[in-house]
Amino acid sequence: MRVGLGYDSHRLIENETIVLGGVTIPFEKGLEGWSDADVVIHAIMDALCGASRLGDIGILFPPGDERYHAASSLSLLQNVTGMITSQGLRISNVDATIVAEVPLLSPYLPQMCRNLGAAMRIEDERVSVKAKTNEHMGFVGRGEGIAAFAVVLLEP
Repeated sequence: MRVGLGYDSHRLIENETIVLGGVTIPFEKGLEGWSDADVVIHAIMDALCGASRLGDIGILFPPGDERYHAASSLSLLQNVTGMITSQGLRISNVDATIVAEVPLLSPYLPQMCRNLGAAMRIEDERVSVKAKTNEHMGFVGRGEGIAAFAVVLLEP
């Protein structure tokens, strides 16, 4: 088996939207980024890339490349999943944690798991997404951004 660890963070800014796990979250600010800035999917993709030795998402989908401007991270996740399965590997388990002081994310977590499972072609039960605050500490605690961590398990 292979294990991968991923991390991502993006700034919260005016005049943008928040997309997490493929779900648009209503809020007065949004995440800044080249694609849709979906930090949870970016962390999962980096974990998948690490476990399968594909590099990282900055190598696969470089910022500044017009092909990925405003791209759906769910679509990029489908591409990464295809690369992994072409290596003869399968995604056994995904565990992600979103760290955000605001907005409240718990109502959206089940849909995130469904979206992620569908994009990776695995059962929802193999996907876990949790949300935590940062207890008002650091850039997340001040409401300046959102971060995410992910761990994945790949099996031959």
